[in-house]
Amino acid sequence: MTYPPHSGNFRVLWMQCLRRTCLYFKLFFAVIELYFFLISADREAPAHTLLFAPTCDMTQRMLVPPPVHSEAAKLHRDEVKMELENSALWKQFSSQGTEMIITKKGRRMFPGLRLKLSGLNPSFRYILLLDIVPVDNSRYRFQGGGWQAVGAAEARLPDRAFIHPDSPATGAHWQSRTISFHYAKLTNNTLDTQGHVCPRVHVIEARDMLRWGGGQHTFVFPETQFITVTAYQNSKVPLCFI
Repeated sequence: MTYPPHSGNFRVLWMQCLRRTCLYFKLFFAVIELYFFLISADREAPAHTLLFAPTCDMTQRMLVPPPVHSEAAKLHRDEVKMELENSALWKQFSSQGTEMIITKKGRRMFPGLRLKLSGLNPSFRYILLLDIVPVDNSRYRFQGGGWQAVGAAEARLPDRAFIHPDSPATGAHWQSRTISFHYAKLTNNTLDTQGHVCPRVHVIEARDMLRWGGGQHTFVFPETQFITVTAYQNSKVPLCFI
């Protein structure tokens, strides 16, 4: 039996359908939140703002990680440190004006990044990311024996991030070895030739990838700045390889 669109029975059925649809959405988001809560329930969680708002008060009480009241835990998060192991080699290149060759297929960095991490929670899992960002908005040209800014750089495509292949791994894993981004390659698909850029390394708690804010640490080393080129312009740079 069908009901006219303006009849009372039609409105009742429409309201029932709407309530049922809302209930399904609430259950859907509750299941998602419960899943991410369960996979991180084996360790103490810092205070976060959820990417999706809690679907109801009950969901909020059950699924939102409790706030951290331990001052020691807060202090621990501020002690994350990263060291550039081969800083001396980078400074040797930097003294001459580091240049990195980029190609369409991609070319590995030299010097590479060799890093040591400390201050991580041994039982937490972390993801390490590498991206390359401009140092400034200028375009450079090699003239007079050095690199000179000659105008504004062209618009850039969104930067790509290279995820370290060991990610995600525990803090104990990252702190027990030298971290290398040897397999990361520089391409001219997103990097401008003769652009002044610098690598950044991000350390992110694995669960924070789906939350706003949280335990993210970004590290930049001034000596790792370089100019992207298709062929070496400064004759002194190749001598640093010897």
